[in-house]
Amino acid sequence: MDNETHEEKEERLTKWRLILGKQAENPSDAIVELQGELAAVDNALAALYEPDRRGGLNSSSPYVNRWLGDIRKYFPAPMVRVMQKDALDRLNIQKMLFEPETLEALEPDVHLVATLISLQKIMPETTRRTARMVVQKVVDEIEKKLSNPLREAVQGALNRAVRNRRPKHREIDWNQTIRINLRHYQPDLKTVIPERLIGRGRKGQALRDVILLVDQSGSMASSVVYAGILGATLASLRSVKTKMVLFDTATVDVTAQLNDPIELLFCAQLGGGTDIHKALVYARQIIDRPSDTILFLISDLFEGGASEALIRQAAEIKGSGVQFISLLALSDQGAPSFDRHVAAQFALLDIPAFACTPDRFPELLAAAIGKQDLAGFAAR
Repeated sequence: MDNETHEEKEERLTKWRLILGKQAENPSDAIVELQGELAAVDNALAALYEPDRRGGLNSSSPYVNRWLGDIRKYFPAPMVRVMQKDALDRLNIQKMLFEPETLEALEPDVHLVATLISLQKIMPETTRRTARMVVQKVVDEIEKKLSNPLREAVQGALNRAVRNRRPKHREIDWNQTIRINLRHYQPDLKTVIPERLIGRGRKGQALRDVILLVDQSGSMASSVVYAGILGATLASLRSVKTKMVLFDTATVDVTAQLNDPIELLFCAQLGGGTDIHKALVYARQIIDRPSDTILFLISDLFEGGASEALIRQAAEIKGSGVQFISLLALSDQGAPSFDRHVAAQFALLDIPAFACTPDRFPELLAAAIGKQDLAGFAAR
């Protein structure tokens, strides 16, 4: 760096000063003086990551609101979400979320929704309306991103997996029918005379049953949010019969709330223990057509009860003909910490266990509908 100009050296020192904070300054070096916007950026970072120097964010709600405004001004949205999450995790400022003005200043995301759901029992009535508006905004954004890919993936997979050879007129898949009957084209009539009709399956009849069995312990918070939104989209498809069950040490069937994802999410009771065995016992009771059922167990597999009973119940469900898939997480954060012993026992039962991001879930469900080997999907 001997060839650095004065301006380049000052820029480099300023970057490191912002990254490392005040403690990065060496008395033997020239002290970096931050001014204007750089000073404001430094103050915003210091309030979160050097609370002793700036007094932190616990002092007052107005100060938190100013800080939220500053980080939205100086940082891109993905970084704002990271800083908000760090503020909640590191400084325990959940009580500030009880102020409607603070909620309105936040950058909504899945982690914020999970936090609001976990605080709902102690949240003041005056804040709940604002909290629901924040949750609604996040749900709308996720639905806009994922609903069409999910619908298209499911319908495409069902069209391929279930062919109706004697369809009624409204059930005919005209693209497929024309394709396989092109050799019967009649030049004189300028049309195709089909010998075989291909249908999409009988309308109004559920061709697959999908059960989402979702662990609502604290570590699975983001997965609960995504599962609720994806489950609501699936429930709107007549060709798929969708059921959703939340569990910790108790089991709650929220299928009736699938038409309202906001209400469904506020039914969740994030935190508490885990009894996967009890949840599987319930799931087995609501399986009507094993060979046409896909069961997603969304859990990190840390069992609060006897893991031996859990494995036995999983084996019985798998043995009945159900497609059983264990998702260690349904979130953007990758594979979490999980119980490797239970996952290994599931593997012996031919129950794949892996994490899945929400944007890959449509592809996963399509593969399951087509009864494909999911080992390759899991490896990817």
